[in-house]
Amino acid sequence: MKKLLLVLLCALVAMGQTAFAQDDSQGKKAKAKKEKKEKSEIRTGWTFGILPSVAYDADKGFQYGIMSNIYDFGDGSTYPEYKQSMRVEAAFTTKRSGIFRFSYDTKQLIPNHRLSLDAAYLPDALCDFYGYNGYQSVYNPGWCRKKSDDYISRAFYKSHRDLLRLAADIDGPIGDNWRWSAGLGLLWYNIGRVNLEMINRGKKEENILPDIDGMYEKYVKWGLISPAEANGGWHPYLRGGIVYDSRDREQNTHKGIYADVFWTYNAAFGEDKGFNNLMFNAAFRHYVPVYKDKITFAYRVAAQMTVAGNSPFYLNNYYNNLFIQRAIYEGLGGGSTMRGILRHRVTAPGYAFANVEFRFNIFKFDVKKEHFFIGLNPFLDAGMILQPYKIRENELLASIAQNDPEFDLADLDNYILFGDQAQVFRPHFAAGIGLRLMMNDNFVLAVDWAAPFDRRDNHSLSSFYVKVGYMF
Repeated sequence: MKKLLLVLLCALVAMGQTAFAQDDSQGKKAKAKKEKKEKSEIRTGWTFGILPSVAYDADKGFQYGIMSNIYDFGDGSTYPEYKQSMRVEAAFTTKRSGIFRFSYDTKQLIPNHRLSLDAAYLPDALCDFYGYNGYQSVYNPGWCRKKSDDYISRAFYKSHRDLLRLAADIDGPIGDNWRWSAGLGLLWYNIGRVNLEMINRGKKEENILPDIDGMYEKYVKWGLISPAEANGGWHPYLRGGIVYDSRDREQNTHKGIYADVFWTYNAAFGEDKGFNNLMFNAAFRHYVPVYKDKITFAYRVAAQMTVAGNSPFYLNNYYNNLFIQRAIYEGLGGGSTMRGILRHRVTAPGYAFANVEFRFNIFKFDVKKEHFFIGLNPFLDAGMILQPYKIRENELLASIAQNDPEFDLADLDNYILFGDQAQVFRPHFAAGIGLRLMMNDNFVLAVDWAAPFDRRDNHSLSSFYVKVGYMF
């Protein structure tokens, strides 16, 4: 019996050694195969493509034009991060806004530093204006819907806005994952009432927009928009701050934290000199891997405050960023901050917002040397005012009586609410789902659908956005 047990023990040891040897051999083969696959997925050199600039934004309409993205991955040692990239875009939308932009981003021109240059001209013939302080300003959807019984004009909640932006940003290392960042730039705004002559040109009589005062014109008459800011102005700016970045990659991030804190000093020229101001921004983004690289939980919490001086209303609708990666970053409402809520629905000197989403990478495929994946993103967006405009009822009534005597003061609650009805600090919520198509872990085509929790934020429940890049 003892001999039999000894023989069985020796046999088991031998079998175990054989099995281990086989597993080791198979493991080496599997590892080699995986390394070969990973090597084949690394993109090197330059990638260049000219694509139609096709997009859709519930606030801006269907976009058509052309764009070119150029990426330099070098020897592939930093893939999926690029060495340098350039982008040229020219496009218009059916709601008469445009994008004419050139941007350049490099991580090799200055060793260990990142330099970003941006030049953009962004005309907008029908820019949204819904008044101040979110729910304090009443939104009447029937006033701008032609089939409604109380229709006034589809341009009632619109103004004219042209924006020219020149920007240069640079950052460098501090230590570990910390970096410093600085930038300078110039913003030029041309603001005014909608150019009805241009909008009505060539239209049938039944589609002609009437020459009436919209919300923007009323705010100018009532003194809520001062003469110094009513037509825009020149605003050179200086920006500086610090960044903590532990992300595994910049696009299609699976894990890590990105946080920044910075200040922006906006100067003003001429009649606008009363609008010199200092703004403070803080943002925290967290990417939590849930399952390998297939499921990621991502969220962003951010705030923008005017800490000194006064900012014109149009700058309050511009969300500051250290590095400009989109054509424009709108304030609260719209595809930059709160999808499903009307663009500029919440205008105030200071605000905070949050975005929460799950990112599911559901399918990968290759087309020649390019690597693609398809993703699904359910999300929740929210925002609220931290610094409201101080609108005093008695002063406003006196101003209207003096400057707009034909206006019926009994009708004011169709425009602005006071007291408990104002709900200035009430949060705004929206939720939706998105589809993502990504190429080489850098170029992302994003399609989002969203709807607000409160119909005062958007009467439509079919807000779609087709954009390039993740929201954050």
